Amino acid sequence: MSFVSNQDACNGLENLPVFFEGSVSQDDLPLFQYSPENVPGPGCETDPAEVTLPGCDCRSQSCQQGSCSCLETHSQAYNSQGRLKYLGEEKTEYSLPVFECNALCGCSEACSNRVVQRGLGLSLCVFPTHGKGWGVRALEPIPQGTFVCEYAGEVIGFEEACRRQRAQKPGDMNYIIVVREHAGEGKVGETIVDPGTVGNVGRFLNHSCQPNLFMVPVRVHSLVPRLAMFAGRDIALGEELTFDYSGGYNNPQGKGSHPSPGGQQAKGVGEEGFKRKPCHCGAHNCRLFLPLDVSVISNTYMSGPHHCSLVKGLHEKHSLDM
Repeated sequence: MSFVSNQDACNGLENLPVFFEGSVSQDDLPLFQYSPENVPGPGCETDPAEVTLPGCDCRSQSCQQGSCSCLETHSQAYNSQGRLKYLGEEKTEYSLPVFECNALCGCSEACSNRVVQRGLGLSLCVFPTHGKGWGVRALEPIPQGTFVCEYAGEVIGFEEACRRQRAQKPGDMNYIIVVREHAGEGKVGETIVDPGTVGNVGRFLNHSCQPNLFMVPVRVHSLVPRLAMFAGRDIALGEELTFDYSGGYNNPQGKGSHPSPGGQQAKGVGEEGFKRKPCHCGAHNCRLFLPLDVSVISNTYMSGPHHCSLVKGLHEKHSLDM
């Protein structure tokens, strides 16, 4: 029977401790600096903590649609229970932008438009998996649409991401994620986060081809988004928390299709000849290999929008209206 140790992965920096499961010695603990939120790294042009977005003039306990400038501009993303409202509606490859009230807003900290900024509010633990390194599991049931945690780390530039990727040795864990947001008229915003040396509990989340979490860029004080993980369905107590590194949630291969045994995916070699890591998610629709973005692995830096997605595999396309 497993048990939870008294080693807090967060070092007291979250609202709740995130303990390691099982007998964990100091030598077994991963080496990284814990940070609940994004921090600026090399190549970061905007400090994620800097307040750059305007606030509303509301003086009520909680902002209301029709009288709040934040909600009028960006709409209400959460329901009365603080869960994402858009789940269950018609799904497209684009997600609606989420803007929360911020430090310049007159509403209270209890405002229903403040969710991700409140930080971790669920009991989670980090545990050793079979063949996938560390993982994260829920220590309580999580309803669909609930905010779970951020994927926080250093916000870095594209060239720095290329440098870090090229410096990796075989067997090194890769944590870098690139999110590209399409704002129309050919405009593309890019956010690159690396929680490898500075990060939060999100760095322990594993990939699954049939995940129970999905990522949404949420803006609070700054145009630099927070990469927030939400429950895509009801999650049971003890279940491992996973997301799709390629950015999808409803995997089109979920209908039972698999990569062709004679294809490049089955060989574990991408289009550019890069060796791909096998996927151990165990899902019935497993794609056999982890997603791979060769645009950052290669030493090519294009001037203009990058049509590939990211290093870790996340390919997020978002409609961003600012």
